[in-house]
Amino acid sequence: MSEIKPNDAPSADANGEEQDWAAAKAFFDNLKTKKPRPPKPRYAVTIAVSSRTLFNMVAERKIYEEEGVEKYVVYQQAHENEPLKPGAAFPFVKALMNVNSRLRELYPDSEELFDIVLMTNNHAQVGVRLINSINHYDLTIERFCMTGGQSPIGYLKAYMTNLYLSKDSEKVTDAIEEGIAAATMFARESEIELSETQLRVAFDGDAVLFSDESEIIVKQHGLDTFFEHEKQHENKPLAQGPLKCFLEALGKLQRKFYAKDERMNCPIRTFLVTARSAASSGARVLKTLRSWGLEIDEALFLAGAPKGPLLQKIKPHIFFDDQMFHIEGAKELGTIAAHVPYGIGQKYHKGKLIEQPAKKE
Repeated sequence: MSEIKPNDAPSADANGEEQDWAAAKAFFDNLKTKKPRPPKPRYAVTIAVSSRTLFNMVAERKIYEEEGVEKYVVYQQAHENEPLKPGAAFPFVKALMNVNSRLRELYPDSEELFDIVLMTNNHAQVGVRLINSINHYDLTIERFCMTGGQSPIGYLKAYMTNLYLSKDSEKVTDAIEEGIAAATMFARESEIELSETQLRVAFDGDAVLFSDESEIIVKQHGLDTFFEHEKQHENKPLAQGPLKCFLEALGKLQRKFYAKDERMNCPIRTFLVTARSAASSGARVLKTLRSWGLEIDEALFLAGAPKGPLLQKIKPHIFFDDQMFHIEGAKELGTIAAHVPYGIGQKYHKGKLIEQPAKKE
């Protein structure tokens, strides 16, 4: 039986082991490959997507819910050579990859890129089908997190996640409560052609980019009080909302193109699509973005008009909103929509207070 040595000071063997690890890492880092290597997480804009947002797994989910996890795993293994069909987040991921290609052309050695992570509570036995599907579509996704039935939320910060997309609203809510930008993805109900050369991202304002402080006033005191409040506080920046940090990350990458005189050919375009009225409450929004040092490419103030028809013209790869009736209107007209479950708007539907279940004594 070997003797257990005290570990107060590193031994010569330990130092040798450290040197071996360093040499191995240096060798791996210097390996040449034509396939783009994922960037280091501390430099990247990390987008974590669930398997059910990246791929259409409706049939597989039905097996899981009706027949249980064992039958589900057996089915996935039996069909692991059949690629899964694209899901709601698929066009968004392809657009992220296009931005990376353009960034690598301008900055060959830069690691300020999008890093796409598959973040799923699937079991590892399902991993082969997911890998085969990713390779079938030639997606650049190297990092996986498969948690075997457990929630992956606890790993989001370890992966330095900038945005988490899932079909599970409870997990999305948990992520937002952890301070991570997140949204619940919905498949569009009709197909419209999306840009293959430009990532187009549309944001609602209140309770998405900004806090819900102004929306609380609308819901509790009405529009007239809201307009007066916004006028009085025009020069006071709104507090940040759950997706402000993601707009910030997009802006950081946009500026890399501007620095190379590529503003007019930038492969990222951002849109603010808000129900606010420009004349009555728009100035505070624009001044808030200015105070944050952020730009938005297009600001569209609808004064309460439906968002769906305008989004149909914008054709974003993803549209974020905190209110489900805007999400429903958008996806009906072919927009890929993502719900941000944050703020007072979650207690209302089409302006009416949703009855809350009575608390059990």
